[in-house]
Amino acid sequence: MPEERLSMRKIKEVLRLRFAGLYQEQIARSCSMGQSTVHRYLKRAEAAGLSWPLPEDYDDDQLEGLLFPEPRGRKPSGCTGPDFGDIHRQLAEHRHLTLQLLWEEYREVHPTAGYGYSRFCELYHQWKGSQDVVLRQEHRPGEKMFVDWAARRIPIHNPQTGETTPASLFVAVLGASTYTFARATSDQALVNWIDCHVRALEFFDGATS
Repeated sequence: MPEERLSMRKIKEVLRLRFAGLYQEQIARSCSMGQSTVHRYLKRAEAAGLSWPLPEDYDDDQLEGLLFPEPRGRKPSGCTGPDFGDIHRQLAEHRHLTLQLLWEEYREVHPTAGYGYSRFCELYHQWKGSQDVVLRQEHRPGEKMFVDWAARRIPIHNPQTGETTPASLFVAVLGASTYTFARATSDQALVNWIDCHVRALEFFDGATS
């Protein structure tokens, strides 16, 4: 099912629960979304004169058009276009991040002039399709091992003290099989860099050519 349909379904659930008498905090908890998002949907529904139940002939596009009216052929007046390069980077770095969450952040900045969700997704996929195709590289077995520190540090939790300390993550990957070794260290000092290489070679039971 397309993502924009899921978004409209959530909005419908917000409306249903509100007219069932639930408070915004209860709705947010039930729908697994922020209270500010619930408030925004309800304010837009009020401005559009929507109540529950919706008319039977309303489809998702009609509902989105009422809640987030916009000229579909051009950028809304006064709207700064989304930075799809940054959006793409965030999606790649954060496994649980979704376009819907990024769109909600975007609409917080542009509450009246920003794109609706389906248009936002459409433009993102158009942008993504226009990017250069990555050249596929072929690696022979045992030929190469790629190593680096991960871009972001990770938290290490001490179960006895409850203390959390940041750690660097060393990653080694065999080119052909993508077989992966990873080790967390206190920092990226040379001694840890060398030690991680030694441990990776021990883990792979050999060195690449």
